Amino acid sequence: MAKRGPTYHCQACGAVYHRWQGKCDACGTWSSLVEDVQVAPVPGGGRPSSNGRARGRVFALETLKGETQDAPRIISGIGELDRVTGGGFVPGSVLLIGGDPGIGKSTLLMQACAALANSGRRVVYVSGEESTGQVRLRAERMGLAEAPVELAAETNVEDIVATLGQGQRPALVVIDSIQTMWSGEVESAPGTVTQVRGSAQALIRYAKTSGVCLILVGHVTKDGQIAGPRVVEHMVDAVLSFEGEGAHAFRVLRGQKNRFGPTDEIGVFEMTGKGLSEVTNPSALFLSGRDQPAPGAAVFAGIEGTRPVLVEIQALVAPTALGTPRRAVVGWENSRLAMVLAVLETHGGLRLGQHDVYLNVAGGLRVNEPAADVAVAAALVSSLSGATLPPHGVYFGEIALSGAIRPVSVTPARLREAAKLGFEAALMPAGGADHGDGGGLNLRRFGHVTELVADIAARAPRRDVK
Repeated sequence: MAKRGPTYHCQACGAVYHRWQGKCDACGTWSSLVEDVQVAPVPGGGRPSSNGRARGRVFALETLKGETQDAPRIISGIGELDRVTGGGFVPGSVLLIGGDPGIGKSTLLMQACAALANSGRRVVYVSGEESTGQVRLRAERMGLAEAPVELAAETNVEDIVATLGQGQRPALVVIDSIQTMWSGEVESAPGTVTQVRGSAQALIRYAKTSGVCLILVGHVTKDGQIAGPRVVEHMVDAVLSFEGEGAHAFRVLRGQKNRFGPTDEIGVFEMTGKGLSEVTNPSALFLSGRDQPAPGAAVFAGIEGTRPVLVEIQALVAPTALGTPRRAVVGWENSRLAMVLAVLETHGGLRLGQHDVYLNVAGGLRVNEPAADVAVAAALVSSLSGATLPPHGVYFGEIALSGAIRPVSVTPARLREAAKLGFEAALMPAGGADHGDGGGLNLRRFGHVTELVADIAARAPRRDVK
């Protein structure tokens, strides 16, 4: 039998190569390839055949037709967390939660552990970054010291699995964090791609065979991606991202992947001295600090998952003193802003080439929906012309490259949310289904971006918007 040659993997993205090279072709990182150490196969992994090779077992195949049951849920008692997970934790599932350092990942998980432990379930919290004394101090500060949560400060995966197998089966196990774990079966330093992949695989195997719900905490890179190999995100059942900024008190838990529930669902929390408190009405929170009506401000009626959220879009268009105008965006996509600016110049008749453009989503929320195009365009035109938009109106709609304003989904929910918060008008696409009375709102429809520009220009104190 020919001898198998060495293999190399990228420590940044996990790509595998059969020879060493200076740059990873998958992610573009230099000097990130390391050689994989061949590990002997686990005894009992297969039955040898007559030629000495491992022989697999025959298993039964099933058809698509059959009885199915909804996955049972473990309700954590934290409504926003249960919303993002799809109604609670599923036994035997594995969740990966990531976020910036200090964003509140450990705080939220400690609150969930305490709530489940107080309901009579066995909960284990394993910390690889803090000692048990540090975890107790945080629990005492949050008023959760009396909760019967079992703690451990351990990083060896084999020891963790052996300990969890003793006594009553836990309902929930939290590993904080997966980057600190290491396995004796993998000859690599802790924190490397090989160790993270091997440790995650061992823990996931334990969760699937025992029926324990497992939550893995993951570090993030400087660009917000979960550190380590991307294969871990494929192995787990759900990936949750904890977002927020230090300048704002609220935090957003966003579901990026969920095999047992909807994706792109969000849960909103507010950071307090006693931990994270739920925010049941995010729209009121995002609009609470809204200024008096002024040019460059438009309220966007958006959808995050299944929840309607109203947020203020702020724009500032000012003459530039530089050769190349500046474009600064916070909370929205730079490429999307460039597209809206091009449409306004080409079809709206505006001249933005000699102006700096600053765009901000108030409150720090990250908007990923194309339906915000109309709100962004309205804020830009308002700032350029000096016109003040209707203070009790909301905007939504997608702008095509032709300048047409296209309908968006879930329009009734947007209208109901706006009416509930006291808004009186909705400026929306002309096409789409008939929404009746629109929840009591005055519906104003636009079919093209030129109609939107003309409507805002009519409110301007000066006629020349160029």
